[in-house]
This record gives sequence, structure tokens and C-alpha cells, in this order.
Amino acid sequence: MSWLSYALISAVAAALTAILAKIGVDGVPSALATAIRTAVVMTFAWSLVFALGQQHALETISRRSMIFLVISGLATGVSWLAYFRALQLAPAAWVVPIDKLSLPLTILLAVVWLREPVGWQVAGGVALMVAGALLTRV
Repeated sequence: MSWLSYALISAVAAALTAILAKIGVDGVPSALATAIRTAVVMTFAWSLVFALGQQHALETISRRSMIFLVISGLATGVSWLAYFRALQLAPAAWVVPIDKLSLPLTILLAVVWLREPVGWQVAGGVALMVAGALLTRV
């Protein structure tokens, strides 16, 4: 499968995640909801690691990669905690567009930190994403 296929699968799964999470957090403390979700993701991910025989690669991961993966995991935890709390406080149709500002922020960080090039099409797309997210709450 191509990167685009995986990206589309990710988009569909993320959309389902938002709707299922909104239903699931009803009457559940946001930290507990995040812990349950995290346990499921962890179990699923480790099951895949063992099913695919990738557990042997664990000992070959560089210290640098491990540090960045751990920090990324912490950022994921903060994101999920804030996301679940926001879903408890507002409709999904309000929360999700603001949450998706992560798209233009990711592109900005990729330009600054990773020196990834951005053409006029990407810059225009980012501007439209930001405008679209903001229009949902103005």
C-alpha cells in the first residue's frame, strides 16, 4: 500500500475516534477515559509488534530515537488528555476542527525544525485549514 492509502486509513480512523470518544467520555472522568484508551492502544500496538516479529528490533533502537519516541509519547498523552476534556466540555463539531489545527502546526514545525520545503500550494492549503478551523467557531 502507498503512503496515501495509509494516510486515508488514518483519517477515517481519526474521524471514528472523535465520534466514539465523544460518546465514550459521557460521565467518565477525562483522565480515566484517556487511561482506558491508552491501555487499548498499548495492547493493540504490542500485539502487532509480536505478531509481526518486530520485538527483536527493540535492542537496536538508538538512544536518540528512544528519547524522541518517549517525548513524542508524552506529547501524545497531553494531547489525548486535553482532547478528551475538551470533548466533555463542548460538541465534537467544535472541538475537532480546533484539534485539527495540529495539521498546519505540524507543517510549520516541519519547516522550522526539519527544514522541509513548502511551496505556495502547501502554504495556501495551510492558510485554508486555519481559516476553516477558525470559521467553525466564529
